[in-house]
Amino acid sequence: QVQLVESGGGLVQAGGSLRLSCAASGSIFSINTMGWYRQAPGKQRELVAIITRGGSTNYADSVKGRFTISRDNAKNTVSLQMNSLKPEDTAVYYCYATSARPYWGQGTQVTVSS
Repeated sequence: QVQLVESGGGLVQAGGSLRLSCAASGSIFSINTMGWYRQAPGKQRELVAIITRGGSTNYADSVKGRFTISRDNAKNTVSLQMNSLKPEDTAVYYCYATSARPYWGQGTQVTVSS
């Protein structure tokens, strides 16, 4: 089992920045990919960014150039630096990790006001 705990959400004005962090515990040796998904009201959960244990990354087109994902394998954490935030980035952001199965954090709200 893997437990994921997110932190860092909040309210920010358009153009501002936020940093999300996620700490993994439990069977952390088995984790390969970690990352972030988000879900806005009335919409499906969507990929934001993922990073493998080796550091390969993948971003949604909508956040490329604005968001940066990073990972500390020694500390079992993954972070998402979000710059130039837009109102359409408003969503609940979920930390994600995979080993033999996917794991999800409880989610953290990000609200971007116009």
